[in-house]
Amino acid sequence: MVWFKAGPLFEDSDKLLKMYEEKRISAKEAVAVISSGDNIVVPPGAAEPELLMESLANRKGELKDVRIHQMLPLREASYLKPGMEKHFRHVSWLTSSVVKRGVKEGRAGVMPGYLYEYPQFIRDMEVDVFMGTVSPMDEHGYFSFGVSVDYTIAAAGCAKKVILLVNPNMPRTMGYSFIHVSQADMIVEDSSPLLEVPKPTLSKNDSKIGDYVCQIVEDGSTIQLGLGSLANSVAQCLSVKKGLGIHSHFITDSIVDLVECGAITNRRKKLHLGKIICSSAVGTKRLYQFINNNPLFEFHSVSYTNDPMVIAKNNNMVAINSVEEIDLLGQCASEPIGPKLYSGTGEQVDFARGAMNADNGKSIVVLHSTLKGRTKIVPVLESGSVVSLSKNDVDYVVTEYGFARLRGKTYRQRAESLIAIAHPDHRDGLTEAAKKFGLTR
Repeated sequence: MVWFKAGPLFEDSDKLLKMYEEKRISAKEAVAVISSGDNIVVPPGAAEPELLMESLANRKGELKDVRIHQMLPLREASYLKPGMEKHFRHVSWLTSSVVKRGVKEGRAGVMPGYLYEYPQFIRDMEVDVFMGTVSPMDEHGYFSFGVSVDYTIAAAGCAKKVILLVNPNMPRTMGYSFIHVSQADMIVEDSSPLLEVPKPTLSKNDSKIGDYVCQIVEDGSTIQLGLGSLANSVAQCLSVKKGLGIHSHFITDSIVDLVECGAITNRRKKLHLGKIICSSAVGTKRLYQFINNNPLFEFHSVSYTNDPMVIAKNNNMVAINSVEEIDLLGQCASEPIGPKLYSGTGEQVDFARGAMNADNGKSIVVLHSTLKGRTKIVPVLESGSVVSLSKNDVDYVVTEYGFARLRGKTYRQRAESLIAIAHPDHRDGLTEAAKKFGLTR
């Protein structure tokens, strides 16, 4: 897998340092290359180059219709605020709370797609400028993209201009995560702390769901986990397992816990034996320090980690993802529920399909049975909802009341199984609705 023209195999240190210094400029000078109408790609999460983005926002009076393409921003940057939409437009590939308001008000856009396709989407569009945070240059002249390889490495590989924000707090991660100083057009330095996402607080129902998932997962499985409280709860419950491996888009602090307790060894993996395969890290300083120069972790582009055909090469692959709502046929919604935007497709379809095609693979969907007293297992999805996982992509469904296996089941069996794990207060209503639709007798 080659994403960049090969950098020099050897450079003496004086030549590398000279090249570095010749490209080092201020943030203000760097963003001066951006023009109205440009397509800018920036990494997600903690790899977002905050100093550069704020410097760009300060140029609002000079710029119009600059499109900023990004997945999962963690902070409400100045360019995202009301009144900036004539100057900057955010194009989101996976929304977070900080951009939902902008999408609702028409100040930001959402581009749907399978996550593994995004590097190709990037190569198909004209990327004028890539800006991203990297680790300091090593003795061979290479920087690491650190916590964010995902689509970042593809964007840096095809952009007309590459601006690197060098931050000593960015971990140097292993795998396909490097770019040579010769491939950067501009270098800016910053030492701001990386953005952190603390572990979510777990509820009793989160823990119950985690316990049920643990009953499904076998020792020696290769696991994919998403983000949020349910994923964290599942990880906590998996600490009793043995010989687990990881092949996932995201890794979090929970993965560190599982490595340290001995549950994750990666020794039973068929693909990438002994390695944790991932694409992005979202967590705290503890996670960032743990992955720094750690050969246990191997970062790849999402075009590899999230490719269902690659995922299916793992043995005993288990994909675990949360959804917002599911109907009695097994259709899952994780994006808009009616008119309300929640998130995006993310990695769940990629991994659900990959896992279900793996040898002894399983796909597990987790959700709470209710939200504010309203059932999340519904007869039909609310009007306007987007189906994220089709009924054919759903294997196991887990709530705090148990789990149901839908794969290989009839419509009637699916409906009855889902009603059995719904909140008791809603089971009678769901049963009546199922009869009305001819799903049960």
